[in-house]
Amino acid sequence: MAVIRFKNFLNEGKFPVWTKVVVGGIILKIRNLQTQINTETDANKKLDLISQQNVLMSYISGISVAVNSKDNQFMNKVKRSAIAKRGGK
Repeated sequence: MAVIRFKNFLNEGKFPVWTKVVVGGIILKIRNLQTQINTETDANKKLDLISQQNVLMSYISGISVAVNSKDNQFMNKVKRSAIAKRGGK
């Protein structure tokens, strides 16, 4: 699978731009956490990092469900949660 440029990613599909930007930011955080997990030696810290990674992946799943369900109320709730999480930690 070829990696596409961010500009092409933003122009792809029918999804709102905010979903692409938020998911892109979350993916960067997930990759950063994966690097930390790989370099960490303490098992408890690794588990904490994995749990943080799982929370971020759940937001991506929630965004996917919200966008595909066409439920605006649910979409707004997921949007607020995902943007808040992206800005935090």
